[in-house]
Amino acid sequence: MKKTVDIITMGCSKNLVDSERLMGLFEANGYHCTHDSENPQGEIVVVNTCGFIADAKEESINMILEMAQAKTEGRIEKLYVMGCLSERYLADLEEEIPEVDGWYGKFNYQELVEELETHPLTPPCMEGSSKTQAQKLSTPRPSGRGWERVLTTPRHYAYLKISEGCDRHCAYCAIPLITGKHQSRPMEEILDEVRWLVSQGTVEFQVIAQELTYYGVDLYGQQRIAELVERMAEIEGVKWIRLHYAYPAHFPWDLLRVMREKPNVCNYLDIALQHISDHMLERMQRHVTKAETMQLIGRMRREVPGIHIRTTLMVGFPGETDEDFRELVEFVKWARFERMGAFAYSEEEGTYSAEHYNDDVPEEVKQQRLDKLMRVQQNISAEVEAAKIGQIMTVVIDRQEGDYYIGRTEFCSPEVDPEVLIPCDVHLELGDFYEVKIVDSEEFDLYGEIV
Repeated sequence: MKKTVDIITMGCSKNLVDSERLMGLFEANGYHCTHDSENPQGEIVVVNTCGFIADAKEESINMILEMAQAKTEGRIEKLYVMGCLSERYLADLEEEIPEVDGWYGKFNYQELVEELETHPLTPPCMEGSSKTQAQKLSTPRPSGRGWERVLTTPRHYAYLKISEGCDRHCAYCAIPLITGKHQSRPMEEILDEVRWLVSQGTVEFQVIAQELTYYGVDLYGQQRIAELVERMAEIEGVKWIRLHYAYPAHFPWDLLRVMREKPNVCNYLDIALQHISDHMLERMQRHVTKAETMQLIGRMRREVPGIHIRTTLMVGFPGETDEDFRELVEFVKWARFERMGAFAYSEEEGTYSAEHYNDDVPEEVKQQRLDKLMRVQQNISAEVEAAKIGQIMTVVIDRQEGDYYIGRTEFCSPEVDPEVLIPCDVHLELGDFYEVKIVDSEEFDLYGEIV
């Protein structure tokens, strides 16, 4: 057995998939991998960074600095960095943090294993300049059986990344600057990955992408997300499919039919709306109107009865007036989202809004608006969960904590949504599905009893 590699993942579930693929490569080459160890020491550490917004970038940089200090103190031997932050800011990072033994981007992280195999006792060659390394960051993305990976989630569920990049170019968003244009994975490759994961014991799939409704346009000339999900649903052993990160403009309506007709496609959709006033939607370059957004939500609820919609909203975008914000609050009250998150705008260099707008909403106003919006949603969430009391729902068991098993219904994605707490007075198997009667609720959690 070669040395131990600890991979630390910052940011989103899409980054987590990259880390899992890298762990698969390492283990296939004889290394032992751990993930997010509390106290990495003695061996190799890889930090997979996030570069999306200011807070995420700061968190990634702090983690790199913490690991650089660990290397200086001799607690780890080698330190490597990969992911969105180094893809975007390589030259600056390379100069500011020389303790890092090698920098890799968003798409060439597999080269790290190759470098360690070729030069196991020396850091990867930086080839003399940031320019050369930056050219390495544009290495073509891995394909084929690169999806074989080591799951860091409980075995029964996995994140399934179906594409990379985004063509939408919203005014505030840095994702296209980091990931480039939308690139769908071939459908058969994705389906092969699903079959392989099922063979490893996975039964629940969180389908993720920067923008999943665009899936297939680049490869097949049309949106093919509905076909992909329908074919996934027909694979034996797939019990739940949950969809994340849709876009409201040009929504593929056939996806609602698949959701309604296929019992293993969860009645759940994560669709980031960002705002509702036409003034804000136009400035954000969202290519959708208030009327179209409200029609979209209405049609979703009609065609998929009981659907749980998760969305993300933004406050404090440049030019947001008090009236824009009031309109947003009234929209949230009307839509009654089952799941909602919100954040305050932060300017990202290189984006359209950073180059063309003044960040003119004071920080204290942004925070006040964010707090008010979340208070409104808090009340809605409490009412939505309370309405489930008395219902019998299918629940998958994720883990045990103290005197409770912790599970989720089809309406709950891991890490971000409400959970179901079930007393440990009977033995339950992790990863199994049970019929549970909901007996009580809190703002964001449910309490249940096995039927």
